[in-house]
Amino acid sequence: MNRRQILSASLAAAGAAAASRASAAPRRRVDVRAKDGTRLFHRDWGEGPPVVFVSSWALSSEMWAYQVAHLAEAGFRCIAFDRRGHGRSDVPAGGYDMDTLADDLAAVIQQLGLPEVDLVTHSMGGAEAARYVARHGTGRVRRIALVAPAGPCLTQSADNPHGAPRAAFDARMAEWKADFPAWARANQAPFFTPQTSPAMQAWLVDLMLATPAPVAIATFRGLVEADVRPDLRRIDRPTLILHGDRDASAPLEITGRRFAAGIRGAELKVYPGAPHGLFVTHMDRVNRDLEVFLKG
Repeated sequence: MNRRQILSASLAAAGAAAASRASAAPRRRVDVRAKDGTRLFHRDWGEGPPVVFVSSWALSSEMWAYQVAHLAEAGFRCIAFDRRGHGRSDVPAGGYDMDTLADDLAAVIQQLGLPEVDLVTHSMGGAEAARYVARHGTGRVRRIALVAPAGPCLTQSADNPHGAPRAAFDARMAEWKADFPAWARANQAPFFTPQTSPAMQAWLVDLMLATPAPVAIATFRGLVEADVRPDLRRIDRPTLILHGDRDASAPLEITGRRFAAGIRGAELKVYPGAPHGLFVTHMDRVNRDLEVFLKG
């Protein structure tokens, strides 16, 4: 090998090494801001097609730990953000209505420069995803997975016999105003199964109690006052719904089945014996179903 060949080979090796270091370098941290300036914290883990996780009522992005671990290993980039007022995001005095929360989701997708995403949601997050589609379209959405969605309209009215009276929701919020921790501890059992470890139960309840009571009340009010039934007709992407038939928080017949009926072509998978917390109680099956769906 002559001198020129040696030099060329050295430059090529150096270039390959530099490219390898660049691909392995951590992503530049993006400070996502909502339209009103609220800072929205997010976790970004893995490489591959981006999946954006939308959390349950009163839970932060940490709730998705076991789904993120699984899907990142399966080849996805997992992005889980803290809803305003939750986790490590700012805690503003307002903006907990469904329109603003949907716009916050849009800010995460847009400011992270994600041209196409899969959405994975739990509980209240399902209503947020539906409202996001109604307000921002599906141009950046590839697939949607709704785990135990809450909605599409929870308050009883003349055209919504499936809902509960508004007085029942007001009474619950009054309990939270008096003693949110007592309510959370007293009502934790139906969220899980008897086989769920005490440590797992304590972890999730502690996550819930880390959410300020005024935020929990405001976001729940936003969910109760929202009607996303018209929004479901705007969803024109493959949609998977996973729901347990022992869900005490969002009973299957008035939530999951109604989401499935309202979204054209949606696939509903019912988990026998699964409660609202199926993302931990039936973790392996949820993770497997999400992976198969997102790779489809």
